[in-house]
Amino acid sequence: MQLHKSGEDYLEAILFIERQKGRVKSVDIAKYLGVSKPSVNKALTILQEMGYVNKPIYGEVTITQEGRSKAEIVARKHVALTQLLTEVLGVSPDVAEKDACKIEHDISEETTVKLIEYLKKAEAKK
Repeated sequence: MQLHKSGEDYLEAILFIERQKGRVKSVDIAKYLGVSKPSVNKALTILQEMGYVNKPIYGEVTITQEGRSKAEIVARKHVALTQLLTEVLGVSPDVAEKDACKIEHDISEETTVKLIEYLKKAEAKK
């Protein structure tokens, strides 16, 4: 099974919520992504079947090492793209966040690495 864009969004949301709160519940994911709890449950079931999360019937959602790895890649792309859009191109933060979320799914790892290198060099010149 291939991880789709929405699956990446769920993993990224789980990672973000975990970093903010230390624990993740389905209701937190629903609120963060602006989706219904049944949608979250369906997505979590698929992600669990793929080995990315553990979802007990009741309780907290946990992310597996493989899921964490995928989520960190998506998050790294998101941060770099948001930084490029706001700091280099002057895009407003709200628009940059939305656009970065769209672009992060389609950008290659090679481009991501080059983008991060570029941003580091630009930061060092400041």
